Order: sequence, then structure tokens, then C-alpha cells
Amino acid sequence: MKTFKLDNEPKIEPGFKVPDHYFDTFSARMLQQLEQNETPVISIFQKKKTLLFSAIAAVFLIALTIPLLFQNKNVINDEMESAAIENYITYQSNMNQYDLINGLNYEEIENMKTPIALEDETIEEHFSTNANLENLILE
Repeated sequence: MKTFKLDNEPKIEPGFKVPDHYFDTFSARMLQQLEQNETPVISIFQKKKTLLFSAIAAVFLIALTIPLLFQNKNVINDEMESAAIENYITYQSNMNQYDLINGLNYEEIENMKTPIALEDETIEEHFSTNANLENLILE
């Protein structure tokens, strides 16, 4: 293997050179540039005010939306409960109208009664077109 000696090889000139007398006036020029580029001072309390206002607005927004969310859930639950009860009563084979009436009190039964004004002609027409008279009589 060939020996390599650093002192014998030709040296490469560096690509960067510092201008003459550059560091003599460097500190004076740097201080002059710093005085020209002063940044504006922003108060810490000003940021705290905007943060405080946004926090208060967020609390009010949450306070207004929470009751609306709970109100909507109650309406949905009431609708689902009444639909579930109706489906249960409709599709249960062992429930009949007498069982339902036994579960109601007198005031509830009176509230469900509605007067129906039917003429004799409409009743006769219904019976003449309905073939299952026996079922109607048995009910």
C-alpha cells in the first residue's frame, strides 16, 4: 500500500475569504443594525384578555347547547317508548281489548270516548259491502 503524506500533497485553496478589516468594525455595524430593526413589544395582558373573552364565549355557547341536547333526547325517548308500547300491544296474541280496558281507570276510558255521528245509510252500506258480518257480530 502506498503511504499517504499530508504535507507533500498540493493544498486546495478555500473558496471563502473574509474581506480585509472586516472584523475591525464588525461590532459597531452589528449594533447599528440592531437599533434599526426594533420589534414591537406586545403586552402579555393583551393576550390574556383575548383568551379570557374567548373562554367566556365558549362557556356561554356550551351553557346554551346543553339544555337543547337533553330536551331532544327526551322527545326521542318518549316517541320511542310510545312506539314500543304500541308495537308490543299490537303484536301480542294474548292481549285483547278487555285486558286493555281492565288496565285503565274510569277517567281514561271516558277521555277516549269520542262521539261518532253516523247515518243509517252509511252503516247499511258498510254492512252490505262487508262479507264478514259474522266477525263483526262476534266482536
